[in-house]
Amino acid sequence: MSSHPVTLFTGQWADLPFEEVARLAASWGYDGLEIAASGDHLDLARADEDDAYLASRLEILDRHGLRVHAISNHLAGQAVCDDPIDFRHQAILRPAVWGDGDAEGVRRRAAEDMKRSARVARKLGVDVVVGFTGSSIWPYVAQFPPVPASVLEAGYQDFADRWNPILDVFDAEGVRFAHEVHPSEIAYDYWTSVRTLEAIDHRAAFGFNWDPSHMMWQNIDPVGFIVDFADRIYHVDCKDTRLRPQNGRAGVLGSHLPWGDPRRGWDFVSTGHGDVPWEDSFRALEAIGYRGPISIEWEDAGMDRLHGAAEAVTFIRSLLWELPAASFDAAFSNQ
Repeated sequence: MSSHPVTLFTGQWADLPFEEVARLAASWGYDGLEIAASGDHLDLARADEDDAYLASRLEILDRHGLRVHAISNHLAGQAVCDDPIDFRHQAILRPAVWGDGDAEGVRRRAAEDMKRSARVARKLGVDVVVGFTGSSIWPYVAQFPPVPASVLEAGYQDFADRWNPILDVFDAEGVRFAHEVHPSEIAYDYWTSVRTLEAIDHRAAFGFNWDPSHMMWQNIDPVGFIVDFADRIYHVDCKDTRLRPQNGRAGVLGSHLPWGDPRRGWDFVSTGHGDVPWEDSFRALEAIGYRGPISIEWEDAGMDRLHGAAEAVTFIRSLLWELPAASFDAAFSNQ
């Protein structure tokens, strides 16, 4: 897997200027960036209309010996299907997307921003946009008070109705959307991922960003996910999770405790410090023929990021050895 570029996701660094993030990433040995449409890193509206602005992003990368291998629009994607739309969304959306805060207006503008991300990706020479979808049925995850099946079916139909026009633009631009399987989304675990693909008739524009961190604390096998969704792994984010069982007190939902609180049942840690089976995961990715970037999404409330991001790229590179050629069937014939 040594031919895979190792990139840094810039979403957790949006408080820093893009120039500074590029400088840091290059100094740590990253090959490029997964650029988030956040802060001053990538303004999609400007990039869609102003070639000079777009060129300025590429010039910064080139000056630091980096490339862009994917872009991310998680925040706007979240607002496409969410219900309710409220103060949480206002805090993460650009003012032009939030507008007057009218919920349906926010959803429509967020959908247009997702379409814009496909056009900007193509202009950057990138074929993957990573992000979220939002979900109108996530508030019903506990299913109490009881939720009729018709409400859940309507939620998947709402997703299909809102995302199929977005995916039409992705198809037109030759770009794929890699949905991050994550709580609060339409696909947040294994079976909801299956149901989400069914809702859009398995159209090829929609696949998954494999990020094992949220799978681990939900007791989902991240290696098995790679195998079962082999043709839908469009991007890889490396974020680690440490599970912390504490005498039966800690729950998988985190108990509304803050990140880094040792009473939580789990927490994000710097890549290589948690419980994700990284070697088995990379072997599985190789077996299914994944050839895209390995992007590090750095997040650890207990470690300074300037140390942790450098440590993470060193750890990932230590696992990117050349593997012998093997077919998918041969690799998993005994599973």
